[in-house]
Order: sequence, then C-alpha cells, then structure tokens
Amino acid sequence: PNSFRQHRRVVHGVPMIAWPLYSEQRMNATMLTEAVGVAVKPVVGPGKKVIGRKEIERVVRVVMEGEEGKVMRRRARELQESGRKGLNYGGSSYESLSRVVEGWKSGHKITTPDF
Repeated sequence: PNSFRQHRRVVHGVPMIAWPLYSEQRMNATMLTEAVGVAVKPVVGPGKKVIGRKEIERVVRVVMEGEEGKVMRRRARELQESGRKGLNYGGSSYESLSRVVEGWKSGHKITTPDF
C-alpha cells in the first residue's frame, strides 16, 4: 500500500499487512510494524525473490487471528481514537490549524522553524 492508504487505515483503526514496494514504503512499513505496532511485514524466504502463498497466509492469519493480531487491532483502535481527539474541537491538530488560520487572518507571515 502507498503511504496515503497506510495512513487511512490507521485513521480508521485497521491493522495492516505492510508490503513495501519502493521509495519511502520500506521505512513506513518498518515504522508501522516495529515502532507503532499496527502492521506485520511478509518475509521473503531465503533464496527466493517473491513472497510465497504460505507467507501470505501466515501474515493474513497474524492480522486476523491470535494474540499478535489482537494486540495490533487494539493498538490500531487506540491510534484511531487518539487521531479523533486531535482533530476534534480543542484537540492538538485542531488548535494548531486554528493558530495558523488566525495568523493568516491577522496578516502575519507564517514561518517554519529553522532546522
């Protein structure tokens, strides 16, 4: 899945199978799998160039069944709720965007910090 689809799934509280193909997808897949805990990555077997059907079955079962899948589904729901709170009135994203809009209305130039 591309980055947009990955983020949509997290917003909707759905764990995923991270199947990176190119570009930033490898980094996103690793982050979603290892750091965030809402995805599982299929593994290419030794000496193979493609992911086999047994591995596809394994990752589907991981997401849909068992303790690891239960943990991923719970974590995905937690992130969904966190995102919802941030976007609601008074949430961090809502407040940040409100400050930007107020700055524009008052004619202030919006700048980004120097890194």
